[in-house]
Amino acid sequence: MSPTRQKPLRILFFADASSVHTRRWVASAVERGAEAVVITRQPGEVPGAHQVIAIRPGSDKASWFKALPEVRRVVRELSKSFKPDLAHGHYITSYGLWAAACGLGCPKVLTAWGSDILVTPKQSRLMRWVVGWSLRRADLITADSMDMVEEIANYHPTAPVHQILWGADTDKFTPATPASDFEVVSLRSWERNYNIDLVIEAFARFLTLRPHSHALLHLLGGGPMEAGLQERVAALRLLQQVRFHGRVGDQAMVQAIQRSRVSVSVPTSDATSVSVLESMACGLPIIASDLPANRQWVSDRGGWIVPVRDVDAVAQALLAAYDHPERLAQMGAHNRDLIEREASRRGQMDAMWRLYEKLLTPVAKGAKRNVADKAR
Repeated sequence: MSPTRQKPLRILFFADASSVHTRRWVASAVERGAEAVVITRQPGEVPGAHQVIAIRPGSDKASWFKALPEVRRVVRELSKSFKPDLAHGHYITSYGLWAAACGLGCPKVLTAWGSDILVTPKQSRLMRWVVGWSLRRADLITADSMDMVEEIANYHPTAPVHQILWGADTDKFTPATPASDFEVVSLRSWERNYNIDLVIEAFARFLTLRPHSHALLHLLGGGPMEAGLQERVAALRLLQQVRFHGRVGDQAMVQAIQRSRVSVSVPTSDATSVSVLESMACGLPIIASDLPANRQWVSDRGGWIVPVRDVDAVAQALLAAYDHPERLAQMGAHNRDLIEREASRRGQMDAMWRLYEKLLTPVAKGAKRNVADKAR
């Protein structure tokens, strides 16, 4: 806690309680001296939070709007005892809307996660309006890639916009000696956007070209496409070469990454991927799809950028990784150094804490009021 504060910073989070990203963010804030309450539609335990309040559990889109009166009522009741210093909404098109409309007079922080800025607003005028309306009511906005920061600027918010990464835990995700065989890891969810089917196809083509490689593909993440992916692996006769791990904890994830020689992340759309940063922290080269957020982190010094949904390009990158083990070591060292310098979770959350504190200084509050007065 800052020496200038006489009491703990109280933050009311609007966020998915079932998400590991929410849990990590809240835990980081509590570690730095905050008290936290989480309002969510997805019930779950959030370590460190005083309370997790579920409103309209489920995922239907209409309830984000229908629940607004209930959100305001719950916040009014909560404020009698908790009295938040800040409200922080995670994911602009849902919890960000709730935070912006919650009725609190305290500063509001909004954090974009990716699709809420890069995809959903392009699907309908309503959602673009929701994003703009919410952003213009924020006092501080963060996003985890520069392409999102640039996209947010198109809505002309009055609040400052900062890049804050989820970051990698560089104490937990560390380099180690890989397995003796050529092992490959994919950490992305088994959903359509993440193109796990393409990863499997590319791995099969690699095995055709290097049949004596004793290669293994580790699939972590889990998701709704599991049955179809397993059927495809069986059809390709790769049951001994592909391991379906599903959703695992940090320890099992670290072990899978550390066994591997290269990490594959080839989504169709994405912001900065935590799993990419964690793989880099473990000293792995990255095969990544050609997206702005990936180009921000992956260069030819640390991996391969491949066209979106290009099976052959992914297969060729796997070949290059297998055929040049000495280059892999150099790439891995480069990536580890980059994450330690620019994307450690501790460093990013320290930066976020400073932004919280700055937002609550009298100067910052006065500047925001002046902007609001001019807008009237």
